[in-house]
Amino acid sequence: MIIVRENLENQVELVKVTVESVDYATVVENALKNYKKKANIPGFRPGMVPMSVIKKMYYKGILAEEAYRIASAKCYEYLQENKVEFLGDPMPAESQPDLDFDTMDSFEFHFKVGVSSPVNLDLATLSLTKYKLAINDELREGYTNSLLNRFGELVDVEVIVKDEAVSVTLEQEDGLKIEDAYVGLISMSDDERAPFIGKKVGDVMEVNVNELYKTPSQRASILSVKEEELAAINPLFTLTVSRIRKFSLPEFNEEFLTKAFPEGEIKTKEQFDAYVESELARDLERECYFKFVMDSREKIVTEAGVTLPEQFLKEWLFAANEGKFSKEEIESEFPQFVNMMSWDVLRKKYVAEGSIQVENDELVAEAKNMARAQFSQYGMNNVDDAMLTNYANQILSNKEEQRKIFDSLYDTKVINYIASKAIIVEQDVTMDEFRELVSAGRK
Repeated sequence: MIIVRENLENQVELVKVTVESVDYATVVENALKNYKKKANIPGFRPGMVPMSVIKKMYYKGILAEEAYRIASAKCYEYLQENKVEFLGDPMPAESQPDLDFDTMDSFEFHFKVGVSSPVNLDLATLSLTKYKLAINDELREGYTNSLLNRFGELVDVEVIVKDEAVSVTLEQEDGLKIEDAYVGLISMSDDERAPFIGKKVGDVMEVNVNELYKTPSQRASILSVKEEELAAINPLFTLTVSRIRKFSLPEFNEEFLTKAFPEGEIKTKEQFDAYVESELARDLERECYFKFVMDSREKIVTEAGVTLPEQFLKEWLFAANEGKFSKEEIESEFPQFVNMMSWDVLRKKYVAEGSIQVENDELVAEAKNMARAQFSQYGMNNVDDAMLTNYANQILSNKEEQRKIFDSLYDTKVINYIASKAIIVEQDVTMDEFRELVSAGRK
């Protein structure tokens, strides 16, 4: 087999792979034998078709398929062995010569390969900004109220003030009566809510259910009918307030601490304050670090100035997606793709340079962190390790989720490696300033 590599233009290389009979003879012969075993041809019993017939019918197609497959595999092997930083996949080149599989016994296949420019980034002069957030009373109060909210409850009150939970009875003169219907004041505008303000249990008012419940599905659910039956129902009802409740935070006392920390690890106000301080410090550090990773990645891509074979990549994207995306769609999304591919080039470089690896136990640990965060959203802060491990394994069983975690860990390790050699500038910011920075970064 002969392999020749040539430089073209616009960061595209040409790889010519010549496949000779010695490379494909055995493979083609075995393929023909398999066809012979399975061939179902009228006039012959299965498996008894003469090889001459099989060759006449299938040889040319098998030869073309196997020769191309061998050439393609050798092209990949050549690129990897020669450490060519190719992008996407090799594609058939326009210079491909005509091949006659009836008369020729060696075949030259041409592949075009897109390559990136060299990475020239001096990490010693690279400056990266890392923001620092200080814990303040507003954050302490917000975190405490968030925790209290998890253990709050609805309590009865006498009068509607703003957005209380209101239960009502809806009646019509013809006897239609709906008891214990819910009115969602919290989802109403101030104008829509105004007629309810000041009402007490037992107060009566006239309402139009088409205005009170905006969607047909809501009205049908409240009135216990099918949506197609709504047109026959008079929307005017007499509403009687039957119950008013508001959400009430629990008092900060021993009972609350027992509910919030059933393991008994927090028993006093001092211990609770220390817990809040520790949790806030961890959360703020995580937020700042996430921002640091995103900002650093963007700056590294910009400063490295990696150039890509854009026309080649557009062609490859169109071909690889088999028409799922139009050329216009690829064009509109291409800047984001270039950014992603540029980072991929840089990541590969520093993964090799820093001998960076992601181990399986790191994947599991990160999946457990994700599981812990999800449980925490539902107030489950003391989930045992066995449950976390089980949930983590469920997450990792999804190949797409596993890939996302894998890529995220590599990104983090690469950023940490680069940061260890770069200049880190720490900058104190307020929470409002930090939010503005995060918002600006999303635009």
